[in-house]
Amino acid sequence: MNYTLESGDQIQIITNKNQKPNEDWLKIVKTGKAKSKIRSSLKDEIKIQAEYGKEVLERKLKNSKILFEDNLDILQTTLGFKSRLDLFYSFSNDKVDLSDILKPFNIENGKLIIKPIQEDSTKINPQTEVKSIKPLDPNTKILINGESGEQYQYTLASCCNPVKGDDIFAYVSTNSGLKIHRYNCNNAEDLMANFGYRVLKAEWASSIESNFTVTLYIFGIDEGVGVIERITKLISSRFGVNIKSFNIEGNEGTFEARISLVVSNKEHLNSIIKSLSELPGISHVKRADQINQN
Repeated sequence: MNYTLESGDQIQIITNKNQKPNEDWLKIVKTGKAKSKIRSSLKDEIKIQAEYGKEVLERKLKNSKILFEDNLDILQTTLGFKSRLDLFYSFSNDKVDLSDILKPFNIENGKLIIKPIQEDSTKINPQTEVKSIKPLDPNTKILINGESGEQYQYTLASCCNPVKGDDIFAYVSTNSGLKIHRYNCNNAEDLMANFGYRVLKAEWASSIESNFTVTLYIFGIDEGVGVIERITKLISSRFGVNIKSFNIEGNEGTFEARISLVVSNKEHLNSIIKSLSELPGISHVKRADQINQN
């Protein structure tokens, strides 16, 4: 039962010396002063944990005969941490596998040296700009770390179906080469957080002329005959786009259509989505990977 305190009420406060503030407390307290105190305490706790993490990292590096201070900057940059504090904090639970983190490096005289791109394409440092010294293949569609992606085995990820114009990155999978994902893919956050050493810089080649298959979901009011005709006429006649598949289902006055199209780039796709959204009876149109997003 909820109870609102009023002036004159007597309360009992139960304390526990082992209890420490956590982020959930910020959802409970109301005053700015209380929130400020909790945030300050959380920062202090992070600093304490980071000191322990620093000891853990120093011990792990020493056991691998790797110099500690000399390699902190390259570790921080490669792993994508904003500060050394964040780097140390990540080691505070003592569960980080150092062998995974060291995959992009060679060890020379106790120092970490980024492995050259030719040595192993699955271990390229994602934070290092590698400038191509060879002419780009005229058929190049994607640049990976500044070089033609055609020299690698890569495919466009089916979970987000990137098209030219989307912000993308490359992910080194364990058994199927490089996967090209959109940065707002549902899986992107997990891949970057847990497998950052496998993430490479990727971008579309400016000269690319190609086609991409993308799936759209269209939602609207079921007005009977004419819905399918309006949708297909706009896509095929107005935009001259090839429809690879089309499925539609009605349910109590509404409908949901799933349609796969062949488009040339993101601008092309956005024009189609905008025009579909403006058709009578259409409530909204989304790319397939956006369906499960909040």
